Amino acid sequence: MLETDVSDEKTLPVLGGRDRELWIAAIVFYGIGDTATTFLGLSMGGIAEAGPIAKPLIESYGRPALVGIKAVVFPAFYLLWRVLRTPGRIAVPFALALVGVVVTVWNLLVITSVL
Repeated sequence: MLETDVSDEKTLPVLGGRDRELWIAAIVFYGIGDTATTFLGLSMGGIAEAGPIAKPLIESYGRPALVGIKAVVFPAFYLLWRVLRTPGRIAVPFALALVGVVVTVWNLLVITSVL
């Protein structure tokens, strides 16, 4: 089995040491951006949630279910990030931030298509 020698500075990930910035991006885009654009879209009519987890929960419990999902996801990902002790743990906030950017942009595209 191969492994990366993390003692060599050249092998550290490009995003190494950017944990704080990535967590802020995750909060801004996944936490706030996705939630705000989802609420806006749902309030407009003609737009429905498409997420395989969020859709049935929102249909059953209303919009607060989305906040509940975020209230579970963020602590779970943060706990995972705290438990991991490798340079690769940067992928945890990066994944949330990336998903947040993608879904926020997607939501905005859907919203503008019905205006």
